[in-house]
This record gives sequence, structure tokens and C-alpha cells, in this order.
Amino acid sequence: MAGLLPSLKPIAIKERLSVLFIERGHLDVLDGAFVVVDKSGVRTHIPVGGVACLMLEPGTRVSHAAAALAARVGTLLVWVGEAGVRLYSSGQPGGARADRLLYQAKLALDDSLRLKVVRKMYAIRFGEEPPERRSVEQLRGIEGARVRETYKLIAKKYGVEWNARNYDTTDWDKGDLPNRCLSSATACLYGVTEAAVLAAGYAPAIGFIHTGKPLSFVYDVADIYKFETVVPVAFKIASKNPHNPEQQVRLACRDIFRETRLLERIIPGIEEILAAGEISPPTAPEEAVAPAIPNPESLGDAGHRS
Repeated sequence: MAGLLPSLKPIAIKERLSVLFIERGHLDVLDGAFVVVDKSGVRTHIPVGGVACLMLEPGTRVSHAAAALAARVGTLLVWVGEAGVRLYSSGQPGGARADRLLYQAKLALDDSLRLKVVRKMYAIRFGEEPPERRSVEQLRGIEGARVRETYKLIAKKYGVEWNARNYDTTDWDKGDLPNRCLSSATACLYGVTEAAVLAAGYAPAIGFIHTGKPLSFVYDVADIYKFETVVPVAFKIASKNPHNPEQQVRLACRDIFRETRLLERIIPGIEEILAAGEISPPTAPEEAVAPAIPNPESLGDAGHRS
């Protein structure tokens, strides 16, 4: 009977639930389905193929079968700290496409092309064209000033006392409530953004504004949507001073991702950003060896494994 079943196919990112958090359980595969088994033996089924990203908090164990199933259906596994305020590692749900990887690298390595991409990011983020004859460094300085002012304005809107974006990566509890809420909110955004970047076939590490980090491009893309999604959510939750603010932030982020149709927008947004470089993706050399076994068509996005 199993041989008659069709092979698993990734669902397109835009059609998925954005993110789920799992804590204190064993993530496994039972009867072909993704389940979380808690310490009392209670099983909770997870529609893994319909989720863009699973955030694994402390106390979670993952079986090899679960990791393999997540890879086949294109769901990103991200290991995070308590309340999701730290990102430790991630399991790639597919793989970057060589043509798109070379295209992204060519844009990032050419200073003039990189500037065009950065200017497009600025225009989309702030809704206006950046000043002319400015370098990437100068645009980054202008952006930083606007970002700091935006934090102040949103904090004032929700009546939150705000000093600055400040946190200690070695002791998150030292941070004030607004900063802890922001850390939890941005972790959610980074998770779904990384899933989209990988699904589109690009490399998370090759950034244009950010550089030198495994998720530099993820930070570039996430910053475009940050102030319309997770930052207002974080300040709104902080203003209420709830008993479990990080959990409230995660739930609110999931809702705002759905309301803003974020997953439908990220991949087309990436294409629009990179198109600002005004070059075509490189073609394979004539002497290159084509795949011995052609890749079958997939229901997923360009970077998902078929």
C-alpha cells in the first residue's frame, strides 16, 4: 500500500502557516505523521508540511526521522533559546539553487550593483527614494538614524518607556521588558524569513547591508518588514505587561504574519530587490555537465528539494 502513495511534495511558502513553537517534548514521526510526544506520553500531531518554520525551544528532542521528514516537506527547524529570544542553529529545509546563488553573489561582490540593491531596500522599507550620490555606508548611517527615531515613535504610541535597543546576549533576563519582547518578536521574523530565503533558492549568509553573519541576507530582508509587523506587536504587548510576555508576543506575531500575508510577500520581495541590480542571472557554462537525472517538477518553491 505504501508503494502506491505519491511522494511527498513541499507546499509553497505562501500557502503555509508561518511558525510554531515546540518545547519540552520529543519530536518524532509516528505512522508517517509528525508528532510531539510529551513526558506523559501524550501525542500532539503537527501538520509539518503546512508550516514554514518550527521553533524548537529548550527541552525538545528531535529524532532523525523527524529531521528527514522536515527536509522532505521543506519545513525549517530552528533551535532557539527559552521564549525564542536566542537563535542557536537551523536545519536547512532544501538547498540554494546554483543559478540563484551565483546571481546573488555577483550582485553582492560588485560595489555598483550592491549599491543599487541597497538603494532598493531603502526605498521599499521607507516608501521613498534614498538621497542621491550616497555610498552604502552613508545610507546605512541614514537608515540607522531613522530606525532609532521609529523605535521612539512606536514606543510613544503605545505608552512604553523606551531608552534604546539594548540587550545582553549572555543574560537576556537583564534586558527590560520592551527589549525582551522585541528580541522574541524578531526571532519569529528571522525564522520565517530564513525559511523563505532558502525556499527561494538563495543563500542566507550573502548579505548586502549586513555582512559577516550566517544570516546576513535574512537580516537584510527581515528589516524591510520589521516595522510594519513585529515591532508594533512587541511594543503593544510590552505596554500591557502580561504575565508571560514572550508567549504573548509569539502568538501575536503569528497572527500579524497571517494578517499582513507576509509569507506571500517575502519571496516576490526578494526578487524585486535583486532585480534592482539590472543584470540577468548567469547561465551555466557550455562545458558544464548537466544533471544525469533531471529534477522533477515540484509543488514547492525554487529552492525546495524535489
